[in-house]
Amino acid sequence: MNARSLTLEGTILTEQGFIKGELTIKNGEIASINRSDTQSNELILPGFADVHNHGGAGFSFPTSDQEECAEAARHHLQHGTTTLLASTVSMREPELLPQLGMLAELAQDALIDGIHAEGPFVNACRCGAQDPAAIIEGDPELFNKMLASAKGHLRSITLAPETANVEKLIDACVEHNVIVSFGHTDASYEHTAAAIRYARRRGAKVTATHLFNAMPPLHHRNPGAAAALIEAAARGEATLELIADGVHLADSTVDMMLSTVGAQHITFVSDAMGAAGKADGDYMLGALAVRVRDGVARLRTEGGEEGAIAGGTSRIIDQVQRQLRCDRPLLQVLQAATTGHALLGKPSVLREGAPADVLQCTEELELLQVFKRGQAQRH
Repeated sequence: MNARSLTLEGTILTEQGFIKGELTIKNGEIASINRSDTQSNELILPGFADVHNHGGAGFSFPTSDQEECAEAARHHLQHGTTTLLASTVSMREPELLPQLGMLAELAQDALIDGIHAEGPFVNACRCGAQDPAAIIEGDPELFNKMLASAKGHLRSITLAPETANVEKLIDACVEHNVIVSFGHTDASYEHTAAAIRYARRRGAKVTATHLFNAMPPLHHRNPGAAAALIEAAARGEATLELIADGVHLADSTVDMMLSTVGAQHITFVSDAMGAAGKADGDYMLGALAVRVRDGVARLRTEGGEEGAIAGGTSRIIDQVQRQLRCDRPLLQVLQAATTGHALLGKPSVLREGAPADVLQCTEELELLQVFKRGQAQRH
């Protein structure tokens, strides 16, 4: 369905909060939002944003071909994610640059909103499910090649604050409008705080790559990178990625962060790999073999024991529904699921004149329809 004009009725999430009314879509934009006495109990919501996503539907953004990557992007769109960054992993230059070029074509075709490079300038001792052999010190020359290959569509990069040449890399991020996302790090509180201060002075947008994962645990005598990032978010100087799937973070940890930092400084991310939306089984994340069991992805090891958590298998809609089951406030959860739009300069609320990226849901947050620029995505 490609509706040039369509009116949705129900409880609409606007800049002023929830209202009962009608939202009219025309020519791909929200033409009007008006109060009414509608009897519909449906929820009309902004689409979700996911700025850290490695794939889905059996396909992987770091390694799959163009049509397979398009299918992964469509999978997340059909499940409510209307803004998506396709994430790579730490890869060697001969594999990384062509993949960035291919993903840039998907961005040019508006199938994704850009690219997130998770590495290779991170700390191998906190590699998580990254290939340590592909991790290197910060290399401004390679970063320039990455920017060129991505053709203006590299929107975010994960850096360890302690990587070599980090200030030069931050400067290049500012010049090319790339989000500086600190993560996969063993840096101290002081080192991380200094990197955040430098990035903010230079005018960079700062995020934390999947906070608490792939960094030292928070400790009262050695607070580490996590504390510096949380502190920056509390000041409004950073946005924290949380994988709110109950696997990467305990639900109580998500609750703590929403309550202390505020949903406006948090963005739910899936960190999804190819198994998102698929059954348990064997998959790949970059060059690494992954086994999914009971919905949890872990690296496969030669000895058969469980390895590190290897990305997520949830979509943002799954995380939203989970947090609502944990009795989180609806507005708080929806804000964390839509903060990522603003990171990319897009509206994070429904308002007249904005692109019609709209979700039509039941009261229980079950998806009925997804609209991307007014075009229905669920058939």
